[in-house]
Amino acid sequence: MENIQFKKGVLELCVLVLVGQQDLYGYELVNNISKYIEISEGTIYPLLRRLTKEGYFTTYLAESHEGPPRKYYRLTEGGQRYRDDLMREWDVFVGRVNSVIFQGGRHEQG
Repeated sequence: MENIQFKKGVLELCVLVLVGQQDLYGYELVNNISKYIEISEGTIYPLLRRLTKEGYFTTYLAESHEGPPRKYYRLTEGGQRYRDDLMREWDVFVGRVNSVIFQGGRHEQG
């Protein structure tokens, strides 16, 4: 069974990290993330709107060779700070989960 809230938090971090590496449009994000995590466009666009509204992204339109102009997302300074905070929280969380898993595993065997 999938924990939707957990997945949403992880997805937010993934989006912030990827857009921090280079400006991307929504469909690119969906393609990049869906290589690793099962997501849909319907999940990404509301997240992009919220992060933009909260000031973590700015947007701009760029011409496309394949159809209408695309809306690109760019990480702001506030977005960089937020991403960095989430990364620290993620590192602590993963470290603690690994401690539980690996310490628990040793105790069961010993």
